[in-house]
Amino acid sequence: MKKTMLLCALLMSAFAAHAQESRQDVSISATGTFSPTIHGATGTYTNTDTSLGALVSYRYLLTPRSGLEANYSFTQNTPRYVVPGTSDNNVHLRQQEFSGAYVYTMTFKRYNPFVEGGVGAMFFSPIKDFQTTQLDVKRTTVLGGLFGAGVAYELSPSFDIRAEYRGFLGKTPNLGHEAFTTNRYRVLSMPTLGIAYHF
Repeated sequence: MKKTMLLCALLMSAFAAHAQESRQDVSISATGTFSPTIHGATGTYTNTDTSLGALVSYRYLLTPRSGLEANYSFTQNTPRYVVPGTSDNNVHLRQQEFSGAYVYTMTFKRYNPFVEGGVGAMFFSPIKDFQTTQLDVKRTTVLGGLFGAGVAYELSPSFDIRAEYRGFLGKTPNLGHEAFTTNRYRVLSMPTLGIAYHF
């Protein structure tokens, strides 16, 4: 009996030590993408339907409060470009994000609020299908800044639920079509909800 109790105590202490030493996590989240209507100086404007997608993140803690994060997100949506004197132009596209950020986090019992800021690239790749009415478009890359704030709720030493508001500031893409140019910047709002695994 004593041996069993000693073995249990050793396992629990080893598990606790492992939990304290966890400096990495991976998370997967559902994300929404909301884009404002953008008006250009020439009268051209664009808006995009709301879409759902996925976000995968890897975070490495440099200290208990500071970390670095790498992100990849994916969604599909259909922006609409309205050019004066023409009909509406819809472009069905894939939107992909690759970004990196610095993360600062705090701990309040099971709650871990955090803020982040970094840089990234958005890739807008047209899909030439029946939803696309303007075929003279090309893949466009937009460089920009990432910022966000959220909170993680610890379910166990290995798992937490993570909710966050993420924003991406970048130039509104014209998809290689001069008439779609607005010369305006916009913030894509991307709220997320997901689960993280610490190891």
